[in-house]
Amino acid sequence: MKSSTSALTISAVGIVYGDIGTSPLYTMQTIFSNEYGLDLTHANILGVVSLILWGLIIIVALKYVTLILRADNRGEGGIMALMALALESTGKKSRWGTSLLLLGLFGAALFYGDGVITPAMSVISAIEGLNVATPNFSSYVVPITVVVLIALYSFQHRGTAGIGKWFGPIMVIWFLALATMGVINIVKAPGILAALSPFYALTFLIDRGWLAFVALGAVVLAFTGAEALYADMGHFGRKPIRYAWFGIVLPALMLNYLGQGGLLLTDPVAAENPFYHQLGSWSIYPLVILATVAAVIASQATISGTFSMTKEAISLGLLPRLAIVHTSVKEFGQIYMPLVNWAQLVVVLAAVIGFGSSAHLAGAYGIAVTATMLITTMLTFFVIRFSWKYNLFLCIFSTVFFFIIDITFFSANILKIMHGGWFPIALGLFMFTVMLTWHQGRQLVFQNLLTHAIPLNDFLTSLFISPPPRVAGTAIFLRAASEGVPHALLHNLSHNKILHERVIFLTVHNREIPWVPFNERVRLTGLGNECFQLDVFYGFKNEPDIPQALELAANTGLNFDIMETSFFVTRQTIVSRSDHQMSIWREWLFVLMSRAARDAADYYRIPSNRVIEVGSQVEL
Repeated sequence: MKSSTSALTISAVGIVYGDIGTSPLYTMQTIFSNEYGLDLTHANILGVVSLILWGLIIIVALKYVTLILRADNRGEGGIMALMALALESTGKKSRWGTSLLLLGLFGAALFYGDGVITPAMSVISAIEGLNVATPNFSSYVVPITVVVLIALYSFQHRGTAGIGKWFGPIMVIWFLALATMGVINIVKAPGILAALSPFYALTFLIDRGWLAFVALGAVVLAFTGAEALYADMGHFGRKPIRYAWFGIVLPALMLNYLGQGGLLLTDPVAAENPFYHQLGSWSIYPLVILATVAAVIASQATISGTFSMTKEAISLGLLPRLAIVHTSVKEFGQIYMPLVNWAQLVVVLAAVIGFGSSAHLAGAYGIAVTATMLITTMLTFFVIRFSWKYNLFLCIFSTVFFFIIDITFFSANILKIMHGGWFPIALGLFMFTVMLTWHQGRQLVFQNLLTHAIPLNDFLTSLFISPPPRVAGTAIFLRAASEGVPHALLHNLSHNKILHERVIFLTVHNREIPWVPFNERVRLTGLGNECFQLDVFYGFKNEPDIPQALELAANTGLNFDIMETSFFVTRQTIVSRSDHQMSIWREWLFVLMSRAARDAADYYRIPSNRVIEVGSQVEL
């Protein structure tokens, strides 16, 4: 058990903390850049370092590692799981339901914006170390960054099962290097240890006023990646993530930020890139190599997180079905989504080429992160109040405490909207529109199906008054919960005028929980005359697999021979009504997504040679 926890802790260092672990590459450099107008005075350096240290303690250690990690949705974390937990806590018919859904949707949408900025920012910051070695490399930074990113995304289809085991040890080396460099520079300027006192952070905020507020927009760069530790809870568990943070990551980060502060006290010229000046010119090339590897690992974690987030959104009915490739037969959850992968690469490359440097990208970084932090705080209130039943005063106090911190950082980042902050916001708004359109469009389609549905039980009763000829084998008709009699059955009876000797109506239910255990996965209801209703339940982390569900159905008394079974699937074509229930452009977007969606048989892993598709039109 101890060895397992240790292994998970090392793995968590690699996957969970890659983003926040590469923040020292650019945070101090950005804060003291000309854009923020902070002079390299003794008081400013101590104040900034103190702000970073206490931000790591309050925001990451206290809020996320101590509090938010407790808000697990049956072992899972992340904005989607938190939204589902908040909705479950308040009840589906609660007056808060729509607001919580929209909050969760927007938080998830912002994750996509952050998912684009993280690889761009991390990799270009690492490669920029070449500029410190010699200015002659400056024109090659962007091309090298583009090559590294293309190679990274091109590798995704192979999965990380083979190399993923090295992520943890490599990042441990990275954090040891951060700590070592920090200690070396602290020894040279021990006065920087005064920054451990929150007094300097408070004094800096009070004395510098507006300049300090503006600087918060860059200080928050030290906390990017805090959401990742919550999102990855399902992969590693609460304890390994906490052990990794308090045992390795937090000490290394604090030492390195103190070290960079100490370096600036003794050598103000190093402000152009404090990270790569920590050990002198001899260390630049080795650090560039190590930093690039660390940045690639941090980017890999973000890319994998985007795949997982998209899969969850599909399961919750927020995005259309997309192609999902499982890259490992041993490692659960290792997936690759081609459309998501290449679309993200295009946007990441656009960010790298368009912004051109980490200094410019820094303006785009932070706003999506702080907005997500703010949404997490608000959703958590409903969990601790309605699920954990905490005292109302305690719930309000803790929420207001973190809300003030989050809104302050978010407000400081709003100032950067015209300097790049618009980019992740635009991406987030685009994804929010896509998800909301798909969610509302599906609801309208289901309402239309329900309106025109023929009740299944009544239909079967009338059908068997004068039954059609029955042929050998099993017919499985996929039907939505609101569909009534499947169109495929009506077409089969109309054209073939036969019925199989055993008929199964199969309905997939996506529940707003991460996992549905195998013993609760299927439910069988007899309808008479060898007709059955088979309900299959999945959580948003489960892998939809109809053949596997049929194997589970054997426990209910139904046995299936796949070669004697035909699957009838209705392919719906969405058409607009004359009285538009959504704006025309959103109807167009929904129809476009519907046509691009992966067909149900492929998504549910039904053997293609056993599928019969029947078309039908559904008005929107």
